[in-house]
Amino acid sequence: MPTQVRCLLMRGGTSKGAYFLADDLPADPGTRDELLLRIMGSPDERQIDGLGGAHPLTSKVAVVSPSSHPDADVDYLFLQVVVDRPEVTDCQNCGNILAGVGPFAVERGLVPAGEERTRVRIRMVNSGDLATATFRTPGRRVDYTGDAEISGVPGTAAPVVIEFPPGAGELLPTGKVRDVVDGVRVTCVDNGMPTVLIAATDLLVTGYETPKDLEEDVALADRLQGIRLAAGRLMGLGDVSDTTVPKLTLLAPPREGGAVSTRTFIPVRCHTSIGVFGAASVAAGLRIDGGVGAELAELPPDSDRVRIEHPTGFLDIESTLGTTPQGLPTARRTAVVRTARKIFDGTVFPRPAAPPQGGPR
Repeated sequence: MPTQVRCLLMRGGTSKGAYFLADDLPADPGTRDELLLRIMGSPDERQIDGLGGAHPLTSKVAVVSPSSHPDADVDYLFLQVVVDRPEVTDCQNCGNILAGVGPFAVERGLVPAGEERTRVRIRMVNSGDLATATFRTPGRRVDYTGDAEISGVPGTAAPVVIEFPPGAGELLPTGKVRDVVDGVRVTCVDNGMPTVLIAATDLLVTGYETPKDLEEDVALADRLQGIRLAAGRLMGLGDVSDTTVPKLTLLAPPREGGAVSTRTFIPVRCHTSIGVFGAASVAAGLRIDGGVGAELAELPPDSDRVRIEHPTGFLDIESTLGTTPQGLPTARRTAVVRTARKIFDGTVFPRPAAPPQGGPR
C-alpha cells in the first residue's frame, strides 16, 4: 500500500476534487477505495485528517487514464468519497469535476497541448458517455486565468467548453412525460444524470428556501426519500436506497431572470448550486411539452440557452431536443461553459491504515 501518492487538487466548476492518474493508485477497486478514504479523511464529518472539505462537493476524486475507446483520448472515472461514512461510490458522473479532466490530462502528458487551444475527448467510465472539453493552451501550457465567471465561484478563470453528444439512453426513462409518485406529479428525465423534477409547491415549500432550511425540514426529507425510492424503481434503477441517484430537483418560477429556480438534493444534502449533469437534465426537462417543468419555466424565445437558477446563482446550459421515430423527445445537443483552476500539484500522504482487529494498538 503506497505511503505517498502523486495528486493534483483542482477546482472543477463548483466542486473541488483530487485528481489522480490510474497508474498512481492500486488497481484493485477495494484497495484503491480504502486508500482514497484515508487520503480524503473519511469517515469524519470534518475530514480533518485528509484533503476533503467536509462537504460532498469537496470530497470528490477523478481517476484518469489513457483510453482504448476509438472516440476518446482519456478515460475519467468519478468517485464520490462519502464524508461521514467509510464509503466510496462510482454510481454517478460529475460534470463539475469533468471540467478539470482535460487540463489534468495535458498536465500529466496524456494529451499533447495545442499551440493555442486543446481539445480533449473524454470517456466517462461511470456511464460510458462521451464528452469533449476545449480550453486554452497558449504556448502549449494550460491557461487557468481568464475572464469567464460562473456562479458559486469567486473571481474569474479561463473557460472550459464541454460538449456532450446525444445520449444513447432514453431521455424519459419511464416512457412517460409525467408520472405520479407517492401522490406527487413528477417528470423523470435522464440527460446525463437521472433526475426527478418536482414542482416545489407540490411538496408544500416555495422552492426559494435556503439549502440549510430545506435540510432541516424533517417532514420534507421523509417525503423526498419516499419519492426517490419509488422513482428509482420506475426509472429502472432498482433499489436506490444505497445510491446517490436519482437526484431530486424542486422547481419554482424564476426570480433572477433565468428560466427556472431550482433546489437539488444529492440525495439528502441540498446542493448549494447544481451539478452540470443535473442542470443538463433539468434544461432538457423544461423543453418537454407537458412535463412538470414546462408549466413553470420561462424559456427564452429563439435561443438554445437555458439559465438554471440555483441557491448561489445560475448555470447556463445550451440544450436542444429532437424526436425519436416513436414520437418521444430525445436530447440532440447539450453544452456548458465551466471553469477549472489548479490549486496544488504534488504529493499527498494518506493517514496510516488502521491496524487489523486484534492486532497491535
